[in-house]
Amino acid sequence: MKLIAQVRLYPMRDQYATLKQTLEQANAACNFISARAFEAQTFHRYGMQKLTYYDAKGRFGLSAQMVIRCLAKVADAYRLDHKVQRVFKPRGSIAYDDRILSWKVERREVSIWTLDGRQTISFGAGERQLELLAARQGETDLVFWNGMFFLLATCEIPEPEPRDVDTALGVDLGVTHIATTSDGDMHTNDVIEANRQRQQKLRSELQARGSLSAKRHLRKLAGRQRRFQKDINHQISKCLVETAQRTNRAITLEDLTGIRTRTRARGAAQRARHSNWSFAQLRQFIDYKARLAGVPIILVDPKYTSQQCAACGHTEKANRRSQTEFLCVSCGHQAHADVNAAINIAHRAEVMPPIVSDATASAGAAPETSPQL
Repeated sequence: MKLIAQVRLYPMRDQYATLKQTLEQANAACNFISARAFEAQTFHRYGMQKLTYYDAKGRFGLSAQMVIRCLAKVADAYRLDHKVQRVFKPRGSIAYDDRILSWKVERREVSIWTLDGRQTISFGAGERQLELLAARQGETDLVFWNGMFFLLATCEIPEPEPRDVDTALGVDLGVTHIATTSDGDMHTNDVIEANRQRQQKLRSELQARGSLSAKRHLRKLAGRQRRFQKDINHQISKCLVETAQRTNRAITLEDLTGIRTRTRARGAAQRARHSNWSFAQLRQFIDYKARLAGVPIILVDPKYTSQQCAACGHTEKANRRSQTEFLCVSCGHQAHADVNAAINIAHRAEVMPPIVSDATASAGAAPETSPQL
């Protein structure tokens, strides 16, 4: 499984300026390659290379391998379609490979190619990042974000074989209660919602003030709510996976593909909470943590899980009396509505074929420690 290890670079003042200039020149070369390729309607990497390699190398002062990486970046950008000319930001990320970047993990240093030649720059990393770097494979992205430089390294982590499980732990994902398990454990949205309202109020006050100090404060607040919510999702996913691992169960979730287009929020308050629902991120965190722990992930059909009685199976809209109350009109079974739904989800994993029987729903590299860049 691929994970991304993030480390922060700590360049000296002259190295900082050189890294910025290198990013700008590399992205200028990408724009040059993109314009020539679009004009010639040549979108294959090797066709672009034949068309632009020597001109890009001479015009922008890049090394041979950096030009190759720029060509790869442009070719990847045109994979979606060839209808629109791709334009790259001046300080967009650039991929490095082992020919132009080498790691000295023991000394916490990297040797990286720049326009001023090779530069040895120190980096900071925690224990988890250092563990991941031991399994580093492939490319590393140089990223400039919020005035700081980061390296995002792709690491190939071996996955254990999925364990043979006895039963399933049903998990119901929602807005009011982020995650509710069939055991009755609830992870509420109260802390996230309180933080969102506090941040929103503070931003509104600062925007109304409009002073230079208020604008500086607004820049400091940028992304704070997203980072807070990401941390909460990490905590919840870790708890769910540890519970399933300890009790030798699979984790069963609803297949919520396209849920945002199927649900409707009324009023500004509901729309704000709905847009703040990061269930896809939580799903991704559950997925890769479960794969690392050898816990199978099962997706089941979400139809009527909130209306079906977990005791007798009777399904009727009237069973769901409110957001929290479930009372079966047939057998009288009473429970918290989200707990009842979670039990139904667990039962469906046992009695019906799963939509996805393993944890392959999240393709590509999972962001173990990466910020939203």
